[in-house]
Order: sequence, then structure tokens, then C-alpha cells
Amino acid sequence: MKAPPGAPWNPFNWADNLSSVYALQALQKGEASPEQQKKALDLIITELSSYYDLSFHPDNPRFTDFAEGKRFVGAQIVKLLKLSPAVIEASKRKPAAKR
Repeated sequence: MKAPPGAPWNPFNWADNLSSVYALQALQKGEASPEQQKKALDLIITELSSYYDLSFHPDNPRFTDFAEGKRFVGAQIVKLLKLSPAVIEASKRKPAAKR
């Protein structure tokens, strides 16, 4: 059965986004230019995790669950990117939370 259009598990269309693929590969090698670094991070947050997309699928709760799983990755990255230096420094003075 073919996945319906817009299904959250559909793979990223990398063949039509080669500059993003090259940017991500350069990032992995530690050779990305500043522009490629930004492009790779944008790819992860906006396209691969669909962080800014609506995850609710009214006709299928399992689609919603899957989409929320993807969004969680983007949410964690965005959270870390937006942490203020003060919050980061304050965390150094507290005992680590139990896991």
C-alpha cells in the first residue's frame, strides 16, 4: 500500500534538494561553510523534523502520533539553540537531574 500524500513518514525528496544533501554531508565531515551549516540545520528543523508544520491529522490519530514523534526532534534542537547563556551557566551550578 502506498502512503497517502502528506503522510508524516514519507521520505524527504532529497533528489530535488541536492544542495541541502551536500550541506548536510559537509556538516557531517566538519567541512561545511557557514552557509552550508545554516542550510543543514534548516533542513533538519524544517524539512526532516517538520517542526513548524501542523502535526494533527484529524482522520488518523496514528498519523498524528508519528508526526509528533518527528516534531519532537525539531523541538529539542530549537530549544537548545534558543537557550540563553545565563540559563546554560546556571545549569552548571545545579546537580544533574536524575534520569
